[in-house]
Amino acid sequence: MTSTPTRPAALRPPAPHRSPGLVPAAPVRRVASALSFRNIGAVYVWLVIAVLFSVWAPETFPTATTVKQVLNGNAVAGLVALSVVPPLAARVFDLSVAYTMSLTSVLTAYFLVSAGLGPAAAIALAMTAALLIGVVNGIVVVVLRVDSFIATLATGALIQSLITMVTNDSSITGVQLLAEPFATIAQLDAGGITLPVLYLLLAAVAIWFLLEHTATGRRLYATGFNADAARLQGVRTDRLRFLTLVTSALLSGAAGVVFASSVGSGSPTAGTPYLLSAYAAAFVGATQLRAGRFNAWGTVLAVLLLGTGVTGLGLATSAPWAASLFTGSVLIVALVLTGGRITLPAALRRRRGNTSGVTPEAPPEGATTSATSAASATSKENGE
Repeated sequence: MTSTPTRPAALRPPAPHRSPGLVPAAPVRRVASALSFRNIGAVYVWLVIAVLFSVWAPETFPTATTVKQVLNGNAVAGLVALSVVPPLAARVFDLSVAYTMSLTSVLTAYFLVSAGLGPAAAIALAMTAALLIGVVNGIVVVVLRVDSFIATLATGALIQSLITMVTNDSSITGVQLLAEPFATIAQLDAGGITLPVLYLLLAAVAIWFLLEHTATGRRLYATGFNADAARLQGVRTDRLRFLTLVTSALLSGAAGVVFASSVGSGSPTAGTPYLLSAYAAAFVGATQLRAGRFNAWGTVLAVLLLGTGVTGLGLATSAPWAASLFTGSVLIVALVLTGGRITLPAALRRRRGNTSGVTPEAPPEGATTSATSAASATSKENGE
C-alpha cells in the first residue's frame, strides 16, 4: 500500500489572504446585475415618474389614496395584460382579448338582468362563451394555419357583431349588477385595496410558475424562440399554441366579469381601451427581469408603471389625449429596447469579426440555440 507524497509545509504556497471586511466578488456581481438598469430599468423609470408627478401635483399625487387608486384602477388592465403573455411566449398574437372581455361583460349583465339568472349561472355561461372563443381561435390559427395576427383580429370583428346584436350598442344596467353577491366580486375591499388586486396577484403567480418552473413553460419558450427546432425535438408546438389561445380567452373573459362587477353594468366597449395598454405592458415586461422573454412579473411591473403615468396625468389635469400619447410612446420605446437586446450583440460580433474586408456569414441567432437547448432538455422529461 502506497501513500501519496505531500509537499512539506515550508514549501507550500501561502493561502490567499482574505480580508474579513471584503465581500466575495461573485455575490456583488449578482446583486449589481439584478439591480442594473438593463434588468429593472422600469423600476427606475417608475420612480422618476413618481417624483415628476409629485413635483407637478404635490397636493394630490404623493398620497396613500393615489397608491390605492393605481392598484385598484389597474387590476383589470393587469388581468388583460397577463392574458396575452402565454400566447406571446409561444409567438402567437391574440388581438381578440379586448372583444372577449367586452363579450363576457355584456353577457354576464344580460343573463343577470334580462334572463333573470343567478350570478353563478350568469358567470358560468359567460365564461363558456369565452372558452368557445379560445377554441375557435385555436382552430383557425393552429388547424387552419391562418396567421394569428389576422385570425384573431377577424375573430374580434365577429365577436363585436355578436355584442352589437345583444346590446344594440347600449350598456346593460340593472339593480342585479349592484347587489350582492355579484357586486362583491370586484367591490369588496380590505384597507381600501379591492379584490381585483388579489386576482391580479394570483394570475401573475400562476403564469410565473407555469413559465419558469414547469416543463410546459420551457416548451412554450422553445416554441416561441424557434418552433421548427422545438418540433424536431419532439415538442408538440401546435397543441401548446392552441392551449395558449384558450388560456388567453379565459383570462380576458374573467377580466370582463370583474369589470362588469366593478362598474355595475355590461358595456359593449368595455375591453376596447385595454388592448393597447395590454400589449404595451407585455412588451415592456419583456425587457424586465427576464430580458427577451415575456414574463408575468415584468408585465405586472409595466402595468403599474403605465397606470402611475396615466393616473398622474389625470391628477395633473393634463390634456385628454396625453394618456394615449404616454402609453403609445412607452410601447415604442419598449419595442426598440426589446429588439435591440436581441439583435445588437450579434451585429457587434459580426462587425468585430469582419477585419479582412470579407463579408462573413451571419451567425445563427441566439434564439435558435436557446430553443434547441430548451427543447432538448424537455424531450428527456416524461411528457410530450
